Amino acid sequence: MSTENDKTGDGSAGAGEDAGDPFAGWAEALEEQKSSASSPDPEQGGPLSGEATRPFSASNDAPANDINMVLDIPVQLSVELGRTKVPIKYILQLAQGSVVELDALAGEPMDVLVNGYLIAQGEVVVVNDKFGIRLTDVVTPSERLRRVSRGQG
Repeated sequence: MSTENDKTGDGSAGAGEDAGDPFAGWAEALEEQKSSASSPDPEQGGPLSGEATRPFSASNDAPANDINMVLDIPVQLSVELGRTKVPIKYILQLAQGSVVELDALAGEPMDVLVNGYLIAQGEVVVVNDKFGIRLTDVVTPSERLRRVSRGQG
């Protein structure tokens, strides 16, 4: 029967182990683990007590729907030119100069999305040699909230 020391090839016994019993250190470690399991280390945390277990309640200092807490959170705003479905073999054949036909018609308003949710539509403009979008139709804030809460874009 081979032991762990035989597998590593060093043949030496670890500190505190009897050279004849390769498992002596394991028994000692298991006993230490059992004794430490009954009394949790305060640094590791333990059962909560006192003030930490009080239920959360909104304070009178701030309204429950305080929008100011989220105003600086960054979001991804994107403008969608159009979409199309193509087979993978078509994607693999794309090269420089290839033209991909989209489902949107020329002159049709572009969708403005925030984190994937439609918030407006608009027309493409050029601003300081960069593309921009002039909003022509904006989804109302209540409609935006309704769409987000239902998970629809």
